[in-house]
Amino acid sequence: MLGVWDYTVILTYISFASAGAGIFCAISMHLRWAIFFLACSGLCDMFDGKIARTKKDRTEDEKKFGIQIDSLCDVVCFGILPMVICYQSGMKRLFSIAILVLYGLAGLVRLAHFNVMEEKRQEMTDEDKKYYQGLPITSMAVALPLLYVVSPLLPGPKVFLALMHLLVMTVGALFIVDFKLRKPTAMELVLLVGVVAFAVVILIFIGRRWWVFFRHTKFPGSLFR
Repeated sequence: MLGVWDYTVILTYISFASAGAGIFCAISMHLRWAIFFLACSGLCDMFDGKIARTKKDRTEDEKKFGIQIDSLCDVVCFGILPMVICYQSGMKRLFSIAILVLYGLAGLVRLAHFNVMEEKRQEMTDEDKKYYQGLPITSMAVALPLLYVVSPLLPGPKVFLALMHLLVMTVGALFIVDFKLRKPTAMELVLLVGVVAFAVVILIFIGRRWWVFFRHTKFPGSLFR
């Protein structure tokens, strides 16, 4: 069989499958589940590299395959899926679509850049490896679920859509801005995972009651139906 099929890439494949399911959910307007699958892809991406590095006898071809498949997967999980979710949530005007396209392009450029620079990154010092260069593309798997969780507390749909536009523009721009961002420690990573998991639980299990409690009108995309 072509490709690599061992445990070093299993989370990457699961992440892609989750994103595919999320896209289908978003298209059919099951946005709560689309957010759920986005968060699942994000959680898989947080740990796939750590798992891959546990195998010490990987060949150079296997390492290069892992780099390429991870980036290709990220394009779908954190580029295409958020674009579809945001479009189905109300970003359907011409300028909104332009923002979504530029967001996707920024993510694509970022991933291509780091694929090209991978050999140089391997030569970085341990201190340099403690920092991200620009905002990682997986950030949208945290930012978008959190926006949806707080959406019932907002004054109305227009504010929600305005914040969504601002979020997509800001995150997309930070993908390609050259600045250093400290990587989270193990404890901070656990906390981050916990926050995202809590957000997903609210959306999936108590989303309807959460929404009815705060508002009596539907949100864009009927998120809490």
